[in-house]
This record gives sequence, structure tokens and C-alpha cells, in this order.
Amino acid sequence: MPAREAVLRRAAFGDAPALGARELARAATARCRWLAAVVLGGQGRYAAATTFLEPLIRGRDPLHASLAAGTLASHRRQLGGHAAALPLDAAALARATAAGGPADDDGADPAGALADALLGLAADNLALGRLGVARRLLARAAEVPAGWRTRVRAGWIGAELALACGAAADAVPFAEEAARVARERGAARHSVKSGLVLAAALAATGEPGARERAAGLVATARAATAAHGLGSLGWPAAVLSAELAAAGSAAARRHRAAVTRELHALLPAADPEGRRLARQSAWVPI
Repeated sequence: MPAREAVLRRAAFGDAPALGARELARAATARCRWLAAVVLGGQGRYAAATTFLEPLIRGRDPLHASLAAGTLASHRRQLGGHAAALPLDAAALARATAAGGPADDDGADPAGALADALLGLAADNLALGRLGVARRLLARAAEVPAGWRTRVRAGWIGAELALACGAAADAVPFAEEAARVARERGAARHSVKSGLVLAAALAATGEPGARERAAGLVATARAATAAHGLGSLGWPAAVLSAELAAAGSAAARRHRAAVTRELHALLPAADPEGRRLARQSAWVPI
């Protein structure tokens, strides 16, 4: 593997997500440009990520076009634009069916692209209230022989689907599995998000011990977002902190103020479409 790609992979899927702008700007190959966009999205630098992704989506290589479309869809979802993500995930699915290439440990291969597209569509439909469609897409993704990223993302969506159905206890095992796989892989960004999903599932059970554990997970996640520069996850972590604090307490007010600060720091780094989606979304508390 070329040295540049190895550095970018470690930032995208490993223990060093806080890669600087100079290193990211040196991404030359299609694979490296996609990896750079993944890193930038995790940092909340959506406009910069889009400059890498849009040419890949329009390109002739179906594998990287699929991966790029699915990544841009993920960035749209992170800003509350689930309806806008839907056609991107559909395009990712169409391109994945024509993709070729060798197997890849991080899912940058035809099976990984197919699973990414199916899971993206499941997440879109889940947020849009189409729970049956989301469940069927999640089941289809489970049939794809994909790797660790697919298992982690499937755990997130499985947990979120269970929560949407009012089955908090069923959500916890999905989230636990996602957290385990991410932790064993040494994937910092995936571990942080898995911790947040697990915290939400635990808190939803209403059990005092579970809520206490959830608060600890969120505190750990917030420290990690700051340490690694994961701007995309900073404000959701602060939202969870506020929800776990006593209603009307000084702690709740402090956490909600942090949400506002995080979002106002994040949005200037988004592209115009991302900012528009965030401002119109009921999911983003601007």
C-alpha cells in the first residue's frame, strides 16, 4: 500500500483522525481523495470534503463513484438532510452494482460499497419514518459479505431502528456490538459514535444504572471529540449530555450552550447546501 494511502486510512478508519490540512491536500489518487473526504467529514469540514467527493461521483470509476456518493449522503445526514441523502444513496447503490476490484480490509471494495449504499438507504428511510423499508434494507445489507465497517454501521442502524420502534432494551445489544467491533479495530471515530449510540440506547431504557453508564460514555465521547478534532460528533455528544442532565438544571443549560457553540463553529465549514439543510432540519438544534 502506498505510504500516502496508509496515512489517510489511519486517519479515516484508525486511531489518528486529526490529520492536518496539508497532508489531506496532497491526496492524488481516487482512493486517497475519497479517504481524505472521509477524514474531512469526520472533522466537520464538509465543504472541503465535497470538493473531493463531487468529481469522484461524476467520474467513470463505479467503485469510487459509489463510495463517494455514499460518503456525501452520510455528510448530508449528519446535517439533518436525510431526504437529500436519499438520491445520493440510490446513486451509490446503482454504481456499486457495476463496481469491480479486489477485496479491501476497510470495505473500499464492491461488497463494501454495496453494503454502504444499502445501510445509507436504511438510515435515510429510518429518519423519514419508513421503518419497514429501513428494516428490509438493513436485512439486505446483512446478506452482503462485507467487513468491520459494515458490522459497525449495521449496529448503529439496528439500534436506532429499535429505538424508533420503542424497544430500547433491544437497541442495547446492537449498540454494544458496534462498540465492540470499533474498539477492537482501533477505529477512533467509529468508537466515539458507537459510544454515543450505546449511550442513547442505555438512557432510553430508563434504568438508573443504565443512565449512569450512559453519562460516562458521553463524557468519554466528548473528550475524544475534542482530542481528535471530530467536529461532526461534538454537537450530538453535547445534545446527549443535555438530555442526561436534570431538566432545568445548570448542567443542562451549560450543555445546551455547548451545542450552540459547536454548531456555530461547524456550519461555516459546511458547503452552502449543507448549511441550508441544517437550518431547515428539525434534527439540528440551531
